[in-house]
Amino acid sequence: MAHEGVAELRDWLFLLVICFTLLVEVLECAAAASQGLDGEGDVVCPSVCRCDEDFIYCNDRGLSAIPPLPPSATVLYLQNNHIDNAGLPTSLEHLTTVRVIYLYDNELDDFPMHLPPSLRELHLQDNNIRVLPRAALARLPQLEKLHLDDNSVSTVSIEDQAFADNPRLRLLFLSRNHLSSIPSGLPASLEELRLDDNRISTIPTHAFRGLSSLRRLVLDGNLLANQRIADDTFSRLSNLTELSLVRNSLQTPPLNLPSAHLQRLSLQDNALIHMPRGSLDGMRRLQRLDLSGNNLTTLPRGLFRDLENLGQLLVRGNPWHCGCNLRWLYDWLEAKGNTITVRGLTCQSPERVRDKALRDLTSQMDDCELAAAGGGGVGGAGSAGAGGAGGNRMSGAGVAASSTTLSPPQGSLFTLRSKRPGLGLPDTGMDYTLGSSGVGKNLALNVKPLSHDSVRVTWSVAQPSSSFRLSWLRLGTSAAMGSITETLVRGDRREYLLTALQPASSYIICMVPLVSGSGSKGSVSGGDTDSDEAPVCAKAETSDPSLSEVDQGEDKGSKQITSLPLAGIIGGASAIVSLAFIFGIFCWYGHRARRLSSRDHYSRSSSRKSKHYDDYIESGTKKDTTILEIRGPGFQMTPMATREPLQPKPIREDYIIHTIFPSNGTGLYKPPNHVTNSGYGTNRGYREGGIPDIDYSYT
Repeated sequence: MAHEGVAELRDWLFLLVICFTLLVEVLECAAAASQGLDGEGDVVCPSVCRCDEDFIYCNDRGLSAIPPLPPSATVLYLQNNHIDNAGLPTSLEHLTTVRVIYLYDNELDDFPMHLPPSLRELHLQDNNIRVLPRAALARLPQLEKLHLDDNSVSTVSIEDQAFADNPRLRLLFLSRNHLSSIPSGLPASLEELRLDDNRISTIPTHAFRGLSSLRRLVLDGNLLANQRIADDTFSRLSNLTELSLVRNSLQTPPLNLPSAHLQRLSLQDNALIHMPRGSLDGMRRLQRLDLSGNNLTTLPRGLFRDLENLGQLLVRGNPWHCGCNLRWLYDWLEAKGNTITVRGLTCQSPERVRDKALRDLTSQMDDCELAAAGGGGVGGAGSAGAGGAGGNRMSGAGVAASSTTLSPPQGSLFTLRSKRPGLGLPDTGMDYTLGSSGVGKNLALNVKPLSHDSVRVTWSVAQPSSSFRLSWLRLGTSAAMGSITETLVRGDRREYLLTALQPASSYIICMVPLVSGSGSKGSVSGGDTDSDEAPVCAKAETSDPSLSEVDQGEDKGSKQITSLPLAGIIGGASAIVSLAFIFGIFCWYGHRARRLSSRDHYSRSSSRKSKHYDDYIESGTKKDTTILEIRGPGFQMTPMATREPLQPKPIREDYIIHTIFPSNGTGLYKPPNHVTNSGYGTNRGYREGGIPDIDYSYT
């Protein structure tokens, strides 16, 4: 019996151990589930997100904080939420396998601090980040791509050497921020830089120093102009393959563009009115050139001579003048054939070829005589000597186009920017003669500096010419400084203004007439001309702007001092006359108002206070030294002067007595009891009672 009890107890103990073991396993599973752990020790996918292996999709969930994430995650999609800096847990920096984080379109005000150090690509667009601290960026040594578009980053809010600890950064996007200049301290590893739609207006020489690896640079939609870009700014970018300068204020391409590896050049929607010859030299790898949306009317001969691999030429939105000036371009396109795609090369003038493509002007271009290879200038000068009637017509068009397209800046050299070259200048200061220095066989040239950046050129000719070729060169310490710029001037002009020149510089200005009816004899490069006459040259020096500003200030001051007394006298006299006139009006009005009021007052007061004097006069009573006194029912005449008792006099005097009617309507004769009635309460009652109006009294 005892043995059976022990066996039963042993079975119960064994069953209890099994139950306890199962309970422990259940508790462990419950604990693992509550902590998000599975059998392998990994955090499961958050319930609010969707996971696809190592890709965690928590975007567009309305999150204000990042939930716990699996440690094996590599790409985090957290965009389009309401996550702010407080919603970034510090546990993020422990996720050592994360490579890419998308945090754009959230509510971040500061650059995130606790990000995984293994991060390679970070998207922070469409936030409100203002400052780029070096401490936060130093936590991301593996960072290669940083997107900071559409934030509030300014130039001063980027700390010095902010990217010093990011030696692998290859791509930096800072589009649509508040930058006013190129950020300094950019890493040398940078290959792509986007700074479009900012407020950058100036690019100094050192802006891109050390960025020899940069291949793509985008500066669209800024405030760039030729005068505020240093000459050798882009020359340091020797490996640049794409340059975009869309929507700026450039009048010519910047100087010294990198040519060795450049494949795409975008200059559309600027203010280009001239493409200097040589501005595209050396770009043998250029594949796409966009000049759309500018003010170009012609292109100089030889502009595309090095563009061997050009496959796309986009030039729409320009007022092209299709004369003999573009004959060279027509032939160049014909030679390229189908290897190049041209968009927008549509003529706007002359009228007979309006809205026609340049490639369709075969008959018109056949009328032009193209200048020899290497010759021609702006607008194709060789066309001036075209033969035949048609050739003469197209030649005139070519010359007109050349004079219309005036060359602004080419490097440090500029030409007249006005689009109305026919605007005449004053015919003064022409102090030269045909026998003076600078006189050629048929032309006399004179130059005169007008200011620190402009020179006036005047000339006289002995024989008429169809046009003139005007060239100028800025002298420097080396032969490489400056380049020859030239333009065609109509034959009926005798003066020209060169503006926007370099201050305190020396220029050699040359001119040669193009004789009408003579064909092209050679190139115009160097000393060759299109006529038998050699160029006539003169030298001019522009003044120092600082000195000229001082002189102008003194002149303005003297003019102001001279004109000040006369202006003061005239102004003072006008003020005095105006004040006197206004004062007179007030005085007249006040006097008139007082006179009317006093007259009215006098009339009212006299009628009230002096009525007893006027009553006698109006009643016809004799007004001497006596008055009429009424005492009781009788009458008596009393002399006032003598006051003597009445005595009978022998002399008879007649008195006419008028009944007095007081103005208040009451009668003088009232009974003692002052009882009034309808018959005797008024003067009329007395008259009706038998008392006459006029009685005679005898004394």
